[in-house]
Amino acid sequence: MTNAVCVDVGSTYTKACLVSLDDGALIARSEVPTTSDTDVLTGLDKAVTELGGTGEMYVCSSAGGGLRLAVVGYEALVTAEAGHRAGLSAGAQVVHVAAGLLNGAAIAALRAARPDVILLVGGTDGGDGEVLLHNARRLGTARVRLPVVVAGNAEVRAEAAALLTDRGLDVTVTGNVLPRIGVLDPGPARAAIREVFLRHVIGGKRLSRGRRFTSLVRAATPDAVLAGVELLADTTETGVLVVDVGGATTDVYSALVPDESLFADVAGNQWRSRTVEGDLGVAVSAPATVAAAAAARLPPAGDSDVSVASAAAILALRRHARGRDLSSVTRVIGSGGVLRHGGGADVLEAVMGDTGGGWAPPRTARRMIDSRYVLAAAGLLAADHPVAAAGLLSDLEAAGGPFGYTR
Repeated sequence: MTNAVCVDVGSTYTKACLVSLDDGALIARSEVPTTSDTDVLTGLDKAVTELGGTGEMYVCSSAGGGLRLAVVGYEALVTAEAGHRAGLSAGAQVVHVAAGLLNGAAIAALRAARPDVILLVGGTDGGDGEVLLHNARRLGTARVRLPVVVAGNAEVRAEAAALLTDRGLDVTVTGNVLPRIGVLDPGPARAAIREVFLRHVIGGKRLSRGRRFTSLVRAATPDAVLAGVELLADTTETGVLVVDVGGATTDVYSALVPDESLFADVAGNQWRSRTVEGDLGVAVSAPATVAAAAAARLPPAGDSDVSVASAAAILALRRHARGRDLSSVTRVIGSGGVLRHGGGADVLEAVMGDTGGGWAPPRTARRMIDSRYVLAAAGLLAADHPVAAAGLLSDLEAAGGPFGYTR
């Protein structure tokens, strides 16, 4: 039997799974505190040892804050928004978005956001090229010493890249995130951002001595989770919704069945998307969550982690659902420590019962908890071992804790 070891090195805990590559069976799993204060490899190696088996290594990481991305675009509601969406799909925390011609104040604001990578977009293919060229020139002369992914107008992006490389910046050129109005194509930018993350960000976080950890990591954790969500939607041919409530942020993922009859958004319809709410969580962000719940006139969040997690999940889903029809989703999955350790049923019940947020909850959806951390593992395996990844997701279907159906 050939196995794989899938490891998610989180900011707080490192989770490992031993998976059969024959059928995707989950053989063993372990969880240990992440040792980011010393060397994350200490915790990673301990988690792997506790599995009691070996296999091909697949690692994702969000330790050290993960990937911080700044987006520089043309118009706030068009190419900059398309870049924002592409960045989120790549597993990044988008910490800054600038639109239009960069000036000194805009450069200062970008620096203050402390991104790891810049995504430079602008113009549809064959459209305006001046803003993309101006912004490339400005970033180059400002000597913003960060890697830049250029994913704008095909007619001028090589020239834009040259303006940056001539100033000594590390540049990756890829396909336009918005080749035509209403057509969002995040795939090339997502892949390029992933490569830059692996080359520059993992090592730059100084999470480990030497190069072994950098060589092991294949993706940012949110990127791996979204890949797992996408695979689940593809294999079941249904819509999937995931809410992951953490201590500092709450992430929401959705993978919908495309409906080309719907009116196209100018920045493109998002059938597969992720949003990050940096002010919603159950630990560091708990005070902000309680305040936001009160402002939204939700029931008082109280002091329990479950009540705060419920408020965070409701608010995050309301924000995620803007402009998206989630009513046909058939699987709603909860993730995060509070949900995995006994609060999942209550949190998902609160989410599915939310009728005051201006969005329509799924009409009929099976509710599950990713209690074994298999979404990230399945996402890590999806490209190389799709059959095993699909089998691992079957484990989620079987053991995820179905709480019945809501109508």
